[in-house]
Amino acid sequence: MKIQLSEHFTYSKLLRFVFPSIVMMVFTSIYGVIDGLFVSNFAGKTAFAAVNLIMPFIMILGGMGFMIGTGGTALVARVLGEGNPQKANRYFSMLVYLTIAMGAVLSVIGIVCMHPVAELLGATDDMIGDCVLYGRIVIGFTMAFMLQNVFQSFLVAAEKPKLGLAATVAAGLTNATLDALFIAGFGWGTAGAALATGISQCVGGLLPLFYFLSPNAGSLRLVRTKWELKPILRALANGSSELMSNLSTSIVSMVYNFQLMSYIGEDGVSAYGVLMYVQFIFVAIFIGYSIGSAPIVGYHFGRQNRTELNNMLKKGTMLMGGSGMILTALALLLAAPLAKLFVGYDAGLYALTKHAFMLFSFSFLLAGFNIFVSGYFTALNNGAVSAAVSFLRTLVFQTGAVLILPRLFGVDGIWWAITAAEVSACVISVLFLIKKRKQYGYF
Repeated sequence: MKIQLSEHFTYSKLLRFVFPSIVMMVFTSIYGVIDGLFVSNFAGKTAFAAVNLIMPFIMILGGMGFMIGTGGTALVARVLGEGNPQKANRYFSMLVYLTIAMGAVLSVIGIVCMHPVAELLGATDDMIGDCVLYGRIVIGFTMAFMLQNVFQSFLVAAEKPKLGLAATVAAGLTNATLDALFIAGFGWGTAGAALATGISQCVGGLLPLFYFLSPNAGSLRLVRTKWELKPILRALANGSSELMSNLSTSIVSMVYNFQLMSYIGEDGVSAYGVLMYVQFIFVAIFIGYSIGSAPIVGYHFGRQNRTELNNMLKKGTMLMGGSGMILTALALLLAAPLAKLFVGYDAGLYALTKHAFMLFSFSFLLAGFNIFVSGYFTALNNGAVSAAVSFLRTLVFQTGAVLILPRLFGVDGIWWAITAAEVSACVISVLFLIKKRKQYGYF
């Protein structure tokens, strides 16, 4: 039975509605994980370190799609809640066309800048070739990657989350199959990993595009429209928190890599890469919930239904808190087997990765709540608060912790940094919720 945005959401109904978005985000995260797994085991730890070193720059460019998707979905869902589907389709179409144009421009910029960026990030002579090769190939598919990120949000607003799930699963299976063929079968190394990722992103980005071009598309479809600057700027400003989160995460990853190269060297970057791959999947659950629930919040905000806004906040807080405890326990249990899966061929690197994993795992306790609060304010069309939570959580708190804690605790301070940042961000999230409770009518 189809669940509509206008309904009252019980726990059961809410979980059924957001489940496709969660699975969709997990499959999207698996792209990089599969690449890393095959590269590490078939191309070696130097190639693995090279991919991890250049990945933050790739994510900065592709993250523009998250900004357009989340900010645009909040705007479109609000317009739908106000009862104006024609305007919603116009806004939706403008944002998709903007994504296509930005993707083309960013691909050119990324390809041209890849070599100097790799040098700036500290790539050694052994790593530079793989950094540039992998980066240029993946960046060539930036348009498809951005479209995939945009449609993950808009398919939920269109009440078609299962279609988004199907496209993402197809993309994930494509990536896994091509990784096995290109890397393990043909021995193409980092180039094979990049091609597999790019082709799979085409599957995830272009299939929804064809759906929205169909005249029988549901509540949202692509139409001819004139460019309107005001709604575009409003969507971009509202989605700036997700862009800030993506940019900050990428910058923080660069800082981590700098610190690890300084304290440990190439093995440190490889160990951090394993942690990031696992974090991609675990945090994808939180992000998927945030993406899946945001159109509900945006719709009821448009209808000024404060009872349902309160309902969504309470349920989201409970679900993110419970999920955080479960994922922390799971991460601690899986530290050894996952480290062995990625770098078991090197005893020293395995021991380092396992130890880092045990310390890093506690960050999942509060990460879900912080991500949900940021997404909740995005859905309320309050991009300023959402961006503040994301900016402080990632760029300020994590960067500060990863620079300061190693001076106090050595290398272990690097692994504890993210947990310290999540604790600080939780305090900020709670303070913003309290400050804004009268404005939005929750609590």
